[in-house]
Amino acid sequence: MKDHNRWKLSLKGKGISRKTGITLFTCVMMIMGVAIVCYHNPLADPVDERIKKVIACALIAAAVGVFNAFYDKITLLPVELYNNRRLIWRLAKNDFRRRYAGSYMGAVWAMVQPVVTVALYYVVFQVIMPQKAKLIGGGIEVPYLVFLTAGLVPWFYFSEALTSGMMALLEYEYLVKKVVFKISILPIIKIIAATFIHCFFVLVLLVIAACYGFYPGVYALQIFYYSFCMFVLVLAISYTTCSVVVYFRDLQQIVGIALQIGMWATPVLWNIGDFGPRAQMLLKINPLVYIVEGYRSSIYGGEWFWEDFYSTMYFWIITVVLFVIGTLVYKRLKVHFADIM
Repeated sequence: MKDHNRWKLSLKGKGISRKTGITLFTCVMMIMGVAIVCYHNPLADPVDERIKKVIACALIAAAVGVFNAFYDKITLLPVELYNNRRLIWRLAKNDFRRRYAGSYMGAVWAMVQPVVTVALYYVVFQVIMPQKAKLIGGGIEVPYLVFLTAGLVPWFYFSEALTSGMMALLEYEYLVKKVVFKISILPIIKIIAATFIHCFFVLVLLVIAACYGFYPGVYALQIFYYSFCMFVLVLAISYTTCSVVVYFRDLQQIVGIALQIGMWATPVLWNIGDFGPRAQMLLKINPLVYIVEGYRSSIYGGEWFWEDFYSTMYFWIITVVLFVIGTLVYKRLKVHFADIM
């Protein structure tokens, strides 16, 4: 009750009322819906385009309905994260340093891992079992190592951030039992710490691409956008997983298996362009496909993210829905965290 009252005072101080918040969210989602309905791709199959529009509009309607029904619970979490942003940043840096505390090389180990990983894949796929270059749009051939690394970078980020975010509450068990501490910031701390490693991995990707003649251009700036997409997606999922794993510890093993399967279900090692339009549409239900293909477009595809209109709209609608679900699950299960731990 105290948290709820503080939240209401915080919003009132910022001039944001419940009615205003609901109105703004509804307007934004309606604009997205109108844009989706009015958008027309002359090269797309009319049936596929109609299916995409129906699915997108259904998701938007569901998001608006849930947001209106659970406005107080959904907005409490973002407000807590914003109000504690400085503390989050400090704790994220401490978490990253603590991970390698006691070792002689310290945080250098975080940078060694991606280099060794890329070197291993180079030996396997370029020396032992040479793979053919991948053919992309315009008849351009991309060396398999560049193609593979551009898929591995976002996937490793997702895997590391999701695993860390899921275990945040259990790892910081002593903080969960403190009544005055905002435990809602723990998952985002772990994800930011994983982002530090991801930044170096991105540099490795750019160097490898440059070695093969794909020098960073203006399209490479989109990596910041797609990294942000991954950050928000993982954060949305983590609030569900970190809450459930407190009650159901086997979730760690389930997520580990799901990540192994997910790597093959996501076009990391293979090219989605090898499939037909219908198969591609089904594969793109996985929101990670949007990000992985986005990284590749940033490196060598020469395509802006808004050019794939439906995929962009679908990704953000799904992410909003997952964040709403994560927030509701977290608020529902939070009250018993300290007792179970």
